[in-house]
Order: sequence, then structure tokens, then C-alpha cells
Amino acid sequence: MKLKPFAELISMSKEKLAEALAPVRARKVRSQAELEMAKLDDELIRLEAEVQEQCSKEDLNFPTLLDKLDKVALLERRKAQYADVLSQLFPAKEK
Repeated sequence: MKLKPFAELISMSKEKLAEALAPVRARKVRSQAELEMAKLDDELIRLEAEVQEQCSKEDLNFPTLLDKLDKVALLERRKAQYADVLSQLFPAKEK
């Protein structure tokens, strides 16, 4: 990598600097969204295990079970929304 002269760097306009940093910022935003989706996956797996555990209990508590199922449905919907937003913001490059 060749460094630009300092005088050239400090003379860059804010627009030029923002333009140069745009790919990095886009990658950062995409990574943040993917991290949030991974967190949702983690929570989904945990909740699904809790649902299975709840169903295997001798005294099945339906309100608790339904609350957990509601949370699972919400997380699945949210994950789908993340995926949809990501696909719109970062469309696949056609070759």
C-alpha cells in the first residue's frame, strides 16, 4: 500500500474522505446486521430448547409454553426482516 502525502490527506474535502470510507462503512453496517442475526439465532436455539423442555414436563404450563412460542415466532420474524433488509441494502452482485 502506498501512502498519500500528508498535505494531500489533510486537503481532502469531507465529501472525498466520506467517499473513500464508504466501502468500509458499508462493510461495517453489514457486519453489524449479521452479528445481530447471529444473536437472534442463538436466542432462537435457546428458546426452542426451552420449549422442548417445557413440553416434556409432567405438569405442562400452557401459558408459559405459549409465551415461549410467541417469542420464537417474533425472533423468526425479526430474523427474516434482517435478511430482507440486508438483501435490499446489499443486493447480490450480478456477474
